[in-house]
Amino acid sequence: MANLRRGEIEATLGGQRHVLCLTLGALAELEQRFGERDLVGIAKRFEGASLSSRDLLAIISCGLKGGGATLSDDEIASLQSDNGLAGYLNIAARLLVATFGMNGATEDGHFPPKPQDA
Repeated sequence: MANLRRGEIEATLGGQRHVLCLTLGALAELEQRFGERDLVGIAKRFEGASLSSRDLLAIISCGLKGGGATLSDDEIASLQSDNGLAGYLNIAARLLVATFGMNGATEDGHFPPKPQDA
């Protein structure tokens, strides 16, 4: 079971539940993949609203490996999300919130609806 206080989340990929965590090693791998020199650069990269499919793959791959998965990048790239692209986006967003924290997120890493959307 994932422990959000340690930066872990649970997600279903390929029909199986996985724990994802951006450990220090996983964050170092993200820095390398994105050509960022520090964690501030990583955090700023994801403050914007734009993510590529390569970004999603890198975040999810590093999170799975940080959570203990021994899958290759090719195996991770082939894992299906129950909710398609929206599912991958949700996983990446929850993992980033669990790692970096974001104002307004609930303890489970989700954002409550805005008053105008409620």
